[in-house]
This record gives sequence, structure tokens and C-alpha cells, in this order.
Amino acid sequence: MEARRDVLQAIADPKSHYRYDAKAPVNVNTIAEQFDISRQAISLHLKILVECGVLTMKQQGRERICEAKLEKLNEVNEWITEYGQFWETKLDALGKFLDNNKKSK
Repeated sequence: MEARRDVLQAIADPKSHYRYDAKAPVNVNTIAEQFDISRQAISLHLKILVECGVLTMKQQGRERICEAKLEKLNEVNEWITEYGQFWETKLDALGKFLDNNKKSK
């Protein structure tokens, strides 16, 4: 059984270097036409985005329509903000320590 994917996994995926305009629902073919990679690679990445909740895909007739659910990216933003502040504090303290150590020599 495969573990459930999360947003961090989706954006860490090496195939995630391609992007599409997420302002409106769009069909998979329209997305695929924008990139010079295989349809299989596009489908795999879209599947990952669906599994982590960043994208929904609905069947409309013969087309599959994708719609971005960007609220899920708020989790990433919160994580980056929290850990950014944590590491900024730690690096500031290290800088002060090194400055004090240099002055005492």
C-alpha cells in the first residue's frame, strides 16, 4: 500500500518544473500541449497533484478537467515561514557567537 502523498512531496517532485496557468479549470490536453515532455510524464505529475489535494480532476464527456486547489499550498507557506524564522534565529545566534569568539582572540 502506497503512503498518501502530501503537498511537500508534490512540489519536491523533480518533474514539477513545469507549470500551467491555474486561474481557471483546464483540460489535460491543454496542459500537455504547453510542454515538451511526454503525455505520460504530465499524467503522472497530475496524478501526484491530485493525490495530495492540490488539484482536482473531473471527467466531462471525453475530457478530463483539472482545477487547482491552491489553498493546500498554504500548508507549505506556513511550514516555510515557521522554519525560516527558526533558522534565521539560529543563524543570527551563530553569527553573534562567531563575532564574539573572533573578538576574544
